[in-house]
Amino acid sequence: MSDTPVSVAFMCVQNAGRSQMSTAFAEHERERRDLADIVEILTGGTHPADHVHDVVVEVMREEGFDLSERTPRKISTEELESCDYVATMGCSTLELDADDSDVDIRDWALDDPDGEGLDRVREIRDEIRDRVSALFDEIEQEVTTSA
Repeated sequence: MSDTPVSVAFMCVQNAGRSQMSTAFAEHERERRDLADIVEILTGGTHPADHVHDVVVEVMREEGFDLSERTPRKISTEELESCDYVATMGCSTLELDADDSDVDIRDWALDDPDGEGLDRVREIRDEIRDRVSALFDEIEQEVTTSA
């Protein structure tokens, strides 16, 4: 495998729902695929909330992830521009020009789980899990072919 680190960021406005779920699934995929030395994961928001949404903590706990101690954080344009991949959740307010950047920007356009019922948040969670897995399929392919 390649020694060049691959940086992936998951961001939204509050960093309290979708991007936190994405990060947890990405950390799991990174470990499961033995990519800990190769993939760096960032997460953040443009206007971070005080805590991860309770409903998100609850539905992620059902999948074996504890997000109760995670704290939303601010992410800067500079951090995002240093990444290889940036997944936004459909609510990005950062100015990152996809045409003028080497960053592979993915807008996942996911519904905000805040204020939604458990069943809807589970659907969002499951879609995020699938998208993160597909992204890691691409990353794994990239690092194994560049080795």
